[in-house]
Amino acid sequence: MSALLDVQNLKTYYFARRGVVKAVDGVSFSIDQGETLGLVGESGCGKTMTCHSILKLLPKPGGRIVEGQVLFEGEDLVLKTERQMRRIRGAKISMILQDSMTSLNPAYTIENQVGEVFAIHQKLKGRALKEKVIEALKLVKIPAAETRLRAFPHQMSGGMRQRVAGAIALGAKPSLIIADEPTTALDVTIQAQYLNLLKEIQAETGVAMMFVTHDLGVVARMCDKVAVMYAGRIVEKAEMKDLFRHPRHPYTIGLLACLPKMDAELDKLVSIPGQPPDLGALPDGCHFAPRCPECMEICKQKYPEERLARDEHYVSCWLVEK
Repeated sequence: MSALLDVQNLKTYYFARRGVVKAVDGVSFSIDQGETLGLVGESGCGKTMTCHSILKLLPKPGGRIVEGQVLFEGEDLVLKTERQMRRIRGAKISMILQDSMTSLNPAYTIENQVGEVFAIHQKLKGRALKEKVIEALKLVKIPAAETRLRAFPHQMSGGMRQRVAGAIALGAKPSLIIADEPTTALDVTIQAQYLNLLKEIQAETGVAMMFVTHDLGVVARMCDKVAVMYAGRIVEKAEMKDLFRHPRHPYTIGLLACLPKMDAELDKLVSIPGQPPDLGALPDGCHFAPRCPECMEICKQKYPEERLARDEHYVSCWLVEK
């Protein structure tokens, strides 16, 4: 059985005056129906650009997919026209953005914004449209949904706004949800409630999810598989439990070491030294080499090919034997 989403050697570059920025540089991964993939890494490593590349929502005029395939339900989205992509966005693939206050339009009511997906993709209007909006709000467990229709985003709490963003994404019952750090703007308690809600909805509907986050605790709670991204490339990918128990790439090991441990007394939290490289001026060889405690001479000269470390566990590192 083929994967719902199969991304192969995706390269998305941004052509600017100062040169070419390799935001996504040969990324490959797959997501099956009902599965959740976690995409993790530091800010600026290309996670959000990967999401935008799948939906072909690239910054104009500089952003461009230069190579690779994005196979969704067996069809290559890279070859789709803008008109064809509009039929897919929202209906088959939806996206939840990280800040609901900026992703929701402050000038339109909740009914207007949630109803747009049904008006466009299902051609509903009038009473039928209103009922669908109420149904979508109830799906994300917004209390007294009927009374929220005329509300504006600023009249709702952060947690409620994020649920509205979820209602917009889930309304047309897509096959895939791309959640780009959807809990970043929420406090810990509301974050836990929202994550539980997403898991419940996934169990009910069977929707697949691609979860982008910095929080490895969220990854452990939400995801079936994990892909670790650094400087435009995926350096390690594996089943969630396998990656946490047996990390192989020095960057992944460093990320996990940064997590505070409840049974350890530390004067200072562990951190990875140095800074991520400029994607417009990447170093020769492995991009993590300047920060890697295990760096060898070959690491500075040639980028390592992806290798199978163990069952379904892939790593791009010279330390891993073929």
